Amino acid sequence: MAGDRVFPGGGFGAVPVQSAVDINWLSLGFCFLLLVIPFAISAIFRLKLLVPALIGIGRMTAQLILIGFFLGYIFNLNRPWITLVWFILMVGTATGTVIQKSDLNVRLLMVPAFFSFLFTALVVLLFFNGVVVGLERVFEAKYFIALGGMLLGNSLRGNIVGLSTFYKGIKRNENRYQYSLSLGAARMEGILPYFRKSLQEALGPTIATVATMGIVSLPGMMTGQLLGGSGPMTAVKYQIAIMIAIFAAVTMSTALSILLTLRFTFNEAGMLKEDTFRAPPGTSLRAPFRNRKRKTGRG
Repeated sequence: MAGDRVFPGGGFGAVPVQSAVDINWLSLGFCFLLLVIPFAISAIFRLKLLVPALIGIGRMTAQLILIGFFLGYIFNLNRPWITLVWFILMVGTATGTVIQKSDLNVRLLMVPAFFSFLFTALVVLLFFNGVVVGLERVFEAKYFIALGGMLLGNSLRGNIVGLSTFYKGIKRNENRYQYSLSLGAARMEGILPYFRKSLQEALGPTIATVATMGIVSLPGMMTGQLLGGSGPMTAVKYQIAIMIAIFAAVTMSTALSILLTLRFTFNEAGMLKEDTFRAPPGTSLRAPFRNRKRKTGRG
């Protein structure tokens, strides 16, 4: 075929690979017709998902179109400081999402969690771009932002599970934790079982994804590489490398997020502070403690 490029196909001969076909806006509009199926099912079975789905899909579409325009400018400019500023905004957004979804106090934990995300992402990305890919410019915009987005997206999910499991586990087993402290255990000794459990829960989905990749599903980055015109083995090598980077980033960022937030969530006696968790709307974190004191005074 005209315009095809030929790549070695893993020992099975030459494989013709064609660059991705662009989707025009009208064709993209036709794709929305597929939504008739889930919307019909939602209406028939009264799932009450129509409005949330419309809002979610609308937001997704608007956000991606805007991001597409912004990334076009950033990739064309390709200046390290612009790339870093954009990436820091990505990290800040991811951090805020993690803290909120974990039902934790944003004001209390935003700074330590932000630095754990930023440090992890920079270490992994600079190593990946400089050593694995071998770029002369490690802040090359299309690599730094695209790969950084994949690392942050996966780290976001892992950190939500990790932080939520850790702090809710200690709160749920507060008496057991206090008992271990009363027996002379240091704070780190007391929290170790919860720390271990949180990392296991956070890393479990990533390990499961890695184990089934290529058999159960064709991963997103590999699909993108193939559609973009890369050879199959090039796509495979990139996918293996990025999955290893993702696993390292999720592990490192989750562990750091927990460890760096400890000094903000525990007092000098090793007890979990009452304002660690986000207060429900219209309530005060101190209300239960005031009510408890009133009842004690009356008795």
